[in-house]
Amino acid sequence: MLDILYSIFHESMNLWLAMAPYILLGMFFAGILHAFLGEGFIARHLGDKSITSILKATLFGIPLPICSCGVIPVAASLQKEGASKSSVLSFLVSTPTTGVDSILATYALLGPLFAVFRPIAAFFNGVVVGVFNRFFNPEGETVPTPRSPHHRKTQFKVKEAIRYGFLELAEDIGKWLVIGVLLGGVLTVAIPESLLTQHITQPALHFIIMLAFAVPLYVCATGSIPIAAALIGKGFTPGAALVFLIAGPATNTVTLSFVYSKLGRRAFMVYLIFIVLVSLCMGWIFNLVWQSLGGDVDLVMPHGQAIPPALTAIAGIILLFLIGRGFLPAKRGDKVKTEDMKFELHVPEMTCNHCKMTIEQAVKKIPGVEKIHIDLETKTVGVNGELNLDTIKQGIQEAGYTVTEKKT
Repeated sequence: MLDILYSIFHESMNLWLAMAPYILLGMFFAGILHAFLGEGFIARHLGDKSITSILKATLFGIPLPICSCGVIPVAASLQKEGASKSSVLSFLVSTPTTGVDSILATYALLGPLFAVFRPIAAFFNGVVVGVFNRFFNPEGETVPTPRSPHHRKTQFKVKEAIRYGFLELAEDIGKWLVIGVLLGGVLTVAIPESLLTQHITQPALHFIIMLAFAVPLYVCATGSIPIAAALIGKGFTPGAALVFLIAGPATNTVTLSFVYSKLGRRAFMVYLIFIVLVSLCMGWIFNLVWQSLGGDVDLVMPHGQAIPPALTAIAGIILLFLIGRGFLPAKRGDKVKTEDMKFELHVPEMTCNHCKMTIEQAVKKIPGVEKIHIDLETKTVGVNGELNLDTIKQGIQEAGYTVTEKKT
């Protein structure tokens, strides 16, 4: 038993160290994108019903490092800003599927071919879903009501880039990155080498298994990488792993319920059906491309070995520290119960630290707010200050979340 646990730890540690330098670099670029572009920049370009807005929504979504649940309030905010349904769907597909952090991490664990093909697949997926929704579900598109952009000083943007990239994003992806690395280690140790070569030899079955695993599962773009790497190491075709990397982050129960409730049944059907079809198609094409290049396994294997071991170890420790902060208990000064606050609100769509920080920043901007406490577990926001309840609700709603008064 101890030997098995050690093997799992060893394989997980190898995955962690291979990814760490690239994830840290990705966090840096993610912070810059967030601070210097922001959601307002995106919202101003997605309001019309044209194909151009769908292309923009997809292109804007690809580099953004927003996770599967973090993209939901952003999408809701875009819809309220006047973005068309088709643009919102394209954004919902391309954004969680990839990002600057996950592209670099993909290169580290899965090689250059995956690192190039994955964002291409995300782009194609987003465009197809948006275009077909525009064709099958043309009614209900909204007229844009753009707001004036918020201008911030460069110094504040630099601080915001550091805060978002290395603090908020680290907390946001930390849990799922750790789960993905540990699960990758478990799969590497637990799955017999001969399972696929002797019992599941048809590539089509690999695709079906990946879809059944990916569609309901909550997994972020970065956390899905070590799982895909472990599955390839056990004999799954690279195309099947790509199916998991595309469908996993874009289709989970939280996102699907948002699409159904906010965008309608037709949009839900287009979203789910075409993500599945495009994932299968892109997986098949990827296998063809890989085989045309000789089917060399080195094309889909880790490419982080060129980094000096000492630098890799330092990066692994820094990443562990940043991720570990999100698992620490609340500071003594933060141990305030929401029921002790003057106003207590329920935000059912608040599901991750990205949501928590977004709401916290939105509420702090409201004049009269003196203190705020957010309980992510109970999805509750408590506020003290000289202001009224409707003002707080409006601030949270403008951040893209549904809010109700907490019932006692």
